[in-house]
Amino acid sequence: MLSIGTIYAQNNSNTINGYYPLLRSAFIEANAYKTVAFVEKRWRIPGNSGFNESIFDVEKTLQQAGYKREVKGEADGPLTYRIETREMHRPTWEPVNAVVTIEGEQTPLLTFATNRNMLAIYSASTPAGGVTAEVVFLDRATLKNLEGKDLAGKIVFAEANVGVFYTAVVKNGALGAMGYSMPGYTQPEKNVNSIQFGGIAYQDSLSQKFGILLSYAAKERLKAALQKGPVKVHVEVESKIYPSKELTIVANARGTTRPDERFVFSAHVQEPGANDNATGVGTLAEMARTTAELIKQKKFEPKRTITFLWGDEIVSTGRYIAEDTVRAKGIKWGLSLDMVGEDVTKTGGSFLIEKMPDPSAIWTRGKDKHTEWGGSELKESDMFPHYFNDLVLNRCMQQGKENGWVVKSNPFEGGSDHTPFLQAKIPGLLMWHFTDMFYHTDADRLNMVSAQEMKNVGVSALATAFTLTAANQTTTLTLISELQKNATDRLQDEYTLGLQAIKDGSPADAEKHKIDVWARWYTDALGKMTDINVDGNTSNISTGIAKAQKIVADLNLKFDGDLK
Repeated sequence: MLSIGTIYAQNNSNTINGYYPLLRSAFIEANAYKTVAFVEKRWRIPGNSGFNESIFDVEKTLQQAGYKREVKGEADGPLTYRIETREMHRPTWEPVNAVVTIEGEQTPLLTFATNRNMLAIYSASTPAGGVTAEVVFLDRATLKNLEGKDLAGKIVFAEANVGVFYTAVVKNGALGAMGYSMPGYTQPEKNVNSIQFGGIAYQDSLSQKFGILLSYAAKERLKAALQKGPVKVHVEVESKIYPSKELTIVANARGTTRPDERFVFSAHVQEPGANDNATGVGTLAEMARTTAELIKQKKFEPKRTITFLWGDEIVSTGRYIAEDTVRAKGIKWGLSLDMVGEDVTKTGGSFLIEKMPDPSAIWTRGKDKHTEWGGSELKESDMFPHYFNDLVLNRCMQQGKENGWVVKSNPFEGGSDHTPFLQAKIPGLLMWHFTDMFYHTDADRLNMVSAQEMKNVGVSALATAFTLTAANQTTTLTLISELQKNATDRLQDEYTLGLQAIKDGSPADAEKHKIDVWARWYTDALGKMTDINVDGNTSNISTGIAKAQKIVADLNLKFDGDLK
């Protein structure tokens, strides 16, 4: 017979606070790191060998964790997975080797061995032995008007994104193109050998040429050579362009009560970096293994389904939502893991939760700041009031209290796997790091990854999913109280900012409006919390929501009256 203390401990483990010790013990960061080490060695775009090998490595992890391959469907068992295979509309590509040498110089300008992003995606191989040709430098004005420009047999060099001008110069006879385009946040004059990956348009196997992406050091060296007179370069490129199939892997920890309602995690496999996005792949794989372990040990029971998805960024997630309208109706929350394992002491990035569109994306001020990625201008009609923003942020903050992990948020910007959820009107958030000076560069390798960072993300993400897929009335009331505090704290901050803005000349009505919008956003977000309890809404939950909404409304009225 179990003691009262043991029964209490088991019950307590199935609470928000109780999930953390469970998850910290079960999540093994070395496993996540090992997956990253495997994946980051491979240059990955959908359909190529590196992408597919990464998918199969995740499959091995799932199999070892107890997930069984589906035969008839997700209802085959409590832990299942499937690999979806689709025809691709164009061939895939992978780099093999490349060398660029200035004629007359012994040291190559660039080599694939040290700069694996130097080849533009869909660059074709040169003939055996390579090509030697004169380099022609074109400024931006000339690039805009190439009519009549004879580039036959030349290699064009420009300080611009090679993908922008490649097609035009090849059409005019060029053998290939070399471009330099590094954003300021990568600090190219400091990280002189970094190259961000990029691509060129694919035409067909017969007409395809090459594109070379230059580092700051290579660009400066080539310019210096050109200043002395005509320059020829020798270019050798070996790549593979071949028909293939796109793979997506989907695993499910099936809900015991409401299996058609689900929390969906997604991590994209493509892109050649370690942080972007081998860390998302590795963290999610360990999250899936951790979930299976706790279910098998009967330490956790998901009442709703938890889905883990790995595939092509935005495409796979969007397809998962759009292909099955019945399934889509059951997706209650989506969370994307993209660049989640950075060693922030090396990359300069910060861990962030990118919020769904809220008033901070309209009036970005105070503690709210956009990243260097930047966001487009939003209107009040673009907002997505929901409790998910604060709930995920709070789960991360709770993890950070234990070990000093720094957690921040940024207003909505888009561009990753959270956007398909939002486009389908499903709450969706992004876990990521930015600004990272090695973002998309060939310096984004394993030495830039922190196993502890991945554990912090994995524990927080699973604490969120466990909370929402097994929520009872008590959990729901706790979350209502938590969101109420977030709301009043935000109104207080906006009031303080409003007072200062009025002193600086902003009209009082404009500042009142901002607080009104925030109050309405949180009032609406609180109203959405009726869907958290697995057993449905109750009178206690409705009463708790109403009380919290009144507190927010009353504080809003007070602040409106005080702003003059």
